[in-house]
Amino acid sequence: MKIATWNVNSIKVRLPNLLRWLGDFQPDVVLLQELKCVAEAFPESEVGDAGYNVAVAGQKTYNGVAILSKSPIDVELTELPGDASDEQARYIEAFTGGLRVASIYLPNGNPVDTEKYPYKLGFMERLHAHAAELLEGEDAFVLGGDYNAIPEPGDVYDAEAWEGDALYRPETRAAWRKIVYLGLTDAFRALNSGIGLYSFWDYQRGAWQKDNGIRIDHLMLSPQAADLLTASGIDRTPRGWEKPSDHTPVWCELDI
Repeated sequence: MKIATWNVNSIKVRLPNLLRWLGDFQPDVVLLQELKCVAEAFPESEVGDAGYNVAVAGQKTYNGVAILSKSPIDVELTELPGDASDEQARYIEAFTGGLRVASIYLPNGNPVDTEKYPYKLGFMERLHAHAAELLEGEDAFVLGGDYNAIPEPGDVYDAEAWEGDALYRPETRAAWRKIVYLGLTDAFRALNSGIGLYSFWDYQRGAWQKDNGIRIDHLMLSPQAADLLTASGIDRTPRGWEKPSDHTPVWCELDI
């Protein structure tokens, strides 16, 4: 089973690229983020024609997450537990193809001197608590998405330049490690040890052309899923297409 995560940065703008990539790459499950549309506006018929079932948690103009699958989708959650007042569409969880999966769009957190950074850290704490609950069960699961977290210095082109950013602050990386130390496996890093392997390049300052990127899109596997991991990687190809997202797909294969 081939599983991928991709922040498309507007499904309306990026639909031609998504359909092209689905046809070329043929993933079994895709976790999308930053749809920037309500569920009713998601192009379900076009994606369905490409061979995928769809589950969406949408929001007008901002955020929005989805799960695409070649198998039927049984939705479990459309929000991350732990804060009933949180109305942002950043989490959806479902069973599909014998696997539990979640698409996550973790808050950016900038500027750090505003309420946005505490919200980010609070979201990460809620994700930690929920992942701990999931680990008490026997399900193989994948928590994938745009985590807006740079785990290590080798995951950013210039670590010093990012020291004060919400994506790389010590508190962010500590919250990331806390989630990983529950017993989750970073699918990409488990099989790829090199530095300078990125999933995001800003639109500004020629970042893509200079390969000034960061790795912030992750597929986190439960022990049961990690035992099935056979391959993982980053597909840089769509970032080079016309009108690309600033992110590119990250993928793994499980022997299911």
